[in-house]
Amino acid sequence: MRDMVILACGECKRKNYNTDKNKSKHSGRVEFKKFCKFCRKHTLHKETK
Repeated sequence: MRDMVILACGECKRKNYNTDKNKSKHSGRVEFKKFCKFCRKHTLHKETK
């Protein structure tokens, strides 16, 4: 039930993080506030396809 997803920065659009999610609990795209080493600040990271 858990799938691997890639998180991309909302500002620079670079793919920074890999994580997994439970598809039965989160049917939509997940969003986390994480540190982007390219922007050098905390930004919103969204799931990509």
